[in-house]
Amino acid sequence: MGHSVTTVNFSVNGEERHVTVPLNKTLLEVLREDLDLTGTTHGCEVGECSACTVIVDGRPELSCLKLGVEAEGCEVETVEGLAEPGDLHPLQRAFAEHGAAQCGYCTPGMLMEAKHLLDTNPYPAPDEIEDAIVGNICRCTGYTRILSAIDDAAGRVSP
Repeated sequence: MGHSVTTVNFSVNGEERHVTVPLNKTLLEVLREDLDLTGTTHGCEVGECSACTVIVDGRPELSCLKLGVEAEGCEVETVEGLAEPGDLHPLQRAFAEHGAAQCGYCTPGMLMEAKHLLDTNPYPAPDEIEDAIVGNICRCTGYTRILSAIDDAAGRVSP
């Protein structure tokens, strides 16, 4: 019996990618292991912590719960795609200025969830910011600095 593999064709951070992967490999594993995009974090691997959040076709998704083959034809955005060459994304800058990242483990997922929020709602109210990151677990910060950073970045991201 042969190995069950297929080639997945999709776009990652604006670049067309073609990767041959086992059918049971998660998108998280494909990004980290096959494409060397290690910014997306391995967290719980069961969909509870949101550390692995990426944006797929404009919507935040948990890459640990999505198979790599399900990304066929999709546009995937990872934390590596946030910054422009030589310049941080306003969210990254605000996180740094507000001390919103402590251990940093949850930060990539938080940034991607916050990017989706600001892309769809450029000037969110504080409760909308809280709602956007409700599934993202952070064990270090107590969330206050994260919420402040996202609120601050909202005024910097052009709609």
